[in-house]
Amino acid sequence: MRLRTGAGSLTGSALALILLLHCCHIALVLGQKTDFALTVVENTNEDGGVRDDEEDVVIADEDEGDLEIVQPTEQWQTLKPGQAVPSGSHVRLNLQTGQREVRLGEEQLKYWTQEHREREETQSTFSPDKLKQAMKKIKEDMNSASKDPDLQESVMSRYRPIEELKKDMAQLDLLVETDVQIMRRLLDEFNSSNCTTEQRLNILLELEYLVHQVDNAQTLCSMGGLQFILEGLNSSDFKLQETSAFVLGSALASNPVVQVKAVESGALQTLLMVLATAQPLHVKKKVLFAVASLLRHFPYAQHYFLSHGGLHVLSELFRLDEGGILRSRIVTMLYDMISEKELISQAGLDPVLDASHKERVRQYSKVSLQGELLEKGWCGLVPQLLESTDHDYREKALRAMLVMAPVCVDQYRSDSSLLGSLLSLRDQYQEMVQSEIILGEENGYFAEIVQLIDALQVKIK
Repeated sequence: MRLRTGAGSLTGSALALILLLHCCHIALVLGQKTDFALTVVENTNEDGGVRDDEEDVVIADEDEGDLEIVQPTEQWQTLKPGQAVPSGSHVRLNLQTGQREVRLGEEQLKYWTQEHREREETQSTFSPDKLKQAMKKIKEDMNSASKDPDLQESVMSRYRPIEELKKDMAQLDLLVETDVQIMRRLLDEFNSSNCTTEQRLNILLELEYLVHQVDNAQTLCSMGGLQFILEGLNSSDFKLQETSAFVLGSALASNPVVQVKAVESGALQTLLMVLATAQPLHVKKKVLFAVASLLRHFPYAQHYFLSHGGLHVLSELFRLDEGGILRSRIVTMLYDMISEKELISQAGLDPVLDASHKERVRQYSKVSLQGELLEKGWCGLVPQLLESTDHDYREKALRAMLVMAPVCVDQYRSDSSLLGSLLSLRDQYQEMVQSEIILGEENGYFAEIVQLIDALQVKIK
């Protein structure tokens, strides 16, 4: 580095003399209280008014215990004697004036700028803590106002009355309705003589969303909504039938109160009648969903279903369904009914169970499902689902055949086509299992199907 004067370049000894004089000048200015190590760095000629004869100097403070700390900014500012700066600040020595100047370092400047921007962006938002404090403040003000009439008038002048807020919300169409109010409004609209079929369909879809909550489904029944739904099932409009069955099935799912009211209202007879008549596939799918929801964990409804020809209606559906969609749903329904009765019967062996469970065991004992399945020919119908190419359909058939084996085993043994089909399926799925193992899935889906076939073959032998 070379310093230039008006006379041209200086020699090395002259340069050393100048630097020595400047260092002495710095020591005299700063006094004896501080001791600084100076490092001269190359001048960058930045925008702080530094000319060619000025140098950037980084000053490291060795003892800041008694010094005044100056917070640097984006602009250069002059440091007074006895002042110190935070670590990372950019400090320079103006060789013309002999004054130290400081500003934020590059990293500090980058951080400060980003932090400042983020703070500006979030100044208009409210944190949850601020909202809680505001609500607490309102409550405290209202409590204090209730004891002091003068303060009450002051507080009321700051907060708007609730009635006024309601009026504003009404103008904005923001009035909040409870689920009960919504269902009451929907039922009134559904029952209106001016309501079109399209509007009724939209109303039913809104109700279907609401009745997934147990309380809403029960409230809908108490409002008379169940009767409207059953009327929709009896409609000549297929879309209205389908949507009504959808709402009914959703309301019945895992809701014993609604299940009881549905049976008492004649819902099961209506559902069986719709299944027994010529209806499109999409209608029967939703009706089967409603039937399954009504029968699940409800032995009284199952007994009624069997005594009123429910299995006969399902067998006709099974024979007519060529695609397998209805067959799969029917087989799943039968499997669920058999399985839940077995589970209840096995749990009934526990002597410490309460009286309500014993009552359920007694009710299930009246559901003679296995005998009805044998009598109505289901031992030969369910294996037909194995002919499907859908793996899910085959799995459902195998599971149902396993739980039906106690009453169907003789028929299974005498059916040579069934035995051959099981052997063929096992070979087919065993090859798929090998592919699963190669892919690192030792206990995959196809291995589970092989286990079902093995278990069924053991029962048949």
